[in-house]
Amino acid sequence: MKVTACRLPEILILEPRVFEDSRGCFFEAYNRKQLKAAGIDQDFVQDNQSVSRRNVLRGLHYQIRQPQGKLVRVLRGEIFDVAVDCRKSSSTFGDWVSATLSAENKKMIWIPAGFAHGFLALSETVEVLYKTTDFYAPEFERTLLWNDPQIAIPWPSGIEPVLSDKDRAGKPIASAELFD
Repeated sequence: MKVTACRLPEILILEPRVFEDSRGCFFEAYNRKQLKAAGIDQDFVQDNQSVSRRNVLRGLHYQIRQPQGKLVRVLRGEIFDVAVDCRKSSSTFGDWVSATLSAENKKMIWIPAGFAHGFLALSETVEVLYKTTDFYAPEFERTLLWNDPQIAIPWPSGIEPVLSDKDRAGKPIASAELFD
């Protein structure tokens, strides 16, 4: 497995070794030993799977209590995936990283607890699977405003995102409940 640290070094891009031939391909999508060697020594307790249509933007979500680390991959389609540092004491507070994940490139992204996460569906249909390090707790879920000018994420241009009411009502980072 190839592991690449992003500009925010806690965020990792993981690329499995893919074995291809005339029949198709095979790869290990999850290998605890390899993740541990990459510095991701986590117990995953829940798998979440979502299906979205083109231009759906989900996020930027995080849980203020029971924070979740997330290992994200795409089973079908392609997404523009984003992580935002929500740790006020961090030297990279408010900074973000993005990656394009797809079923074709088979890349995964590791987003540790303390970061908000979101993605934009770039293909007609997108199916995303992510493992979490803690259980979903809706009472602790918070949403950052996807287009907060203070964060200034350059989402792909020419797209009018399709948002849920919850995501439309996200808070700017300046007034959001965050991690210390």
